[in-house]
Amino acid sequence: MPAEPTALSKLNTEVVLRYLRVFETRDLDELADLVAEDVVVHGAGQHVRGRRHPGRAISTPGLSNCRVRVDDLFAAEDRVVTAFTLMYTHDRTGRDLTMSGIKSYRLSEGRIVEFWGETDLYGLLRQLGLVPEEIPPF
Repeated sequence: MPAEPTALSKLNTEVVLRYLRVFETRDLDELADLVAEDVVVHGAGQHVRGRRHPGRAISTPGLSNCRVRVDDLFAAEDRVVTAFTLMYTHDRTGRDLTMSGIKSYRLSEGRIVEFWGETDLYGLLRQLGLVPEEIPPF
């Protein structure tokens, strides 16, 4: 029988789900409540510090009407891992676009202090016609 999640795991799960909802609401005040100012972000070959980095991702120009679907979630104490799909409207064409991703968050005192992950930017660019459908062989 699976073990019951701890109170800390439940709290941290709620923080991460609220963070993902900020992509839909674009409420940067709520972002400040959920993410430490000096958060460390690992992904896309970079390791950067500062809340402005997830803030920029939330405010991506040209993409609006974000809808977030959590495809999978696992929480254990101070860690929460999510697989998710972001669905956007491309402002110029009105087309719906999707981008999947996986993120692992570390939390402390009810705030996200570090996260790792990747999103399928190539797939998003392919939907926009900015990269080829198939990668040519070397």
